[in-house]
Amino acid sequence: MRLRPATSEDREWLLALVGDERIAASLSTAAAAAIDAADGDEVLVVEDEGGERAGVVCWSTHNRRSRIAGVHTVAIDPDRQGRGLAVAALREVTRMLFDERGFHRVEAETYGFNRAARRAFAAAGFVEEGIRRRAYDRHGAWQDGVHLGLLADDPRP
Repeated sequence: MRLRPATSEDREWLLALVGDERIAASLSTAAAAAIDAADGDEVLVVEDEGGERAGVVCWSTHNRRSRIAGVHTVAIDPDRQGRGLAVAALREVTRMLFDERGFHRVEAETYGFNRAARRAFAAAGFVEEGIRRRAYDRHGAWQDGVHLGLLADDPRP
């Protein structure tokens, strides 16, 4: 698995990925907008061992002064899920953000019902730091937001 910055040639594929009904239900409603609005290498394509596109990870700077980054989209092609690609991608993006970019903290939030995301973040070393109760109106009901964090000096799996 490797991560590489998305190019204009990836745009259509990425938008189709985050729009796939098997994935879209667990993502923020702003995932497609984030892909469209991102600059530089904030949208990273996840490639499998054969160099084929397998998913996407999006991140952004949340606080420059305090060196906080946030991972706000992780999506793996449903046909390639279950192979550890999300965990590997999270480990690699956090390594890059800490070791190459000098961030002190990486944070994320996922819906409370998204157990697969919670497991992937935990396997990548993130700690659940809190629950924002009924924070999001999604799927016709209020959904919790689970806040997660990883510090540069936390043990890495």
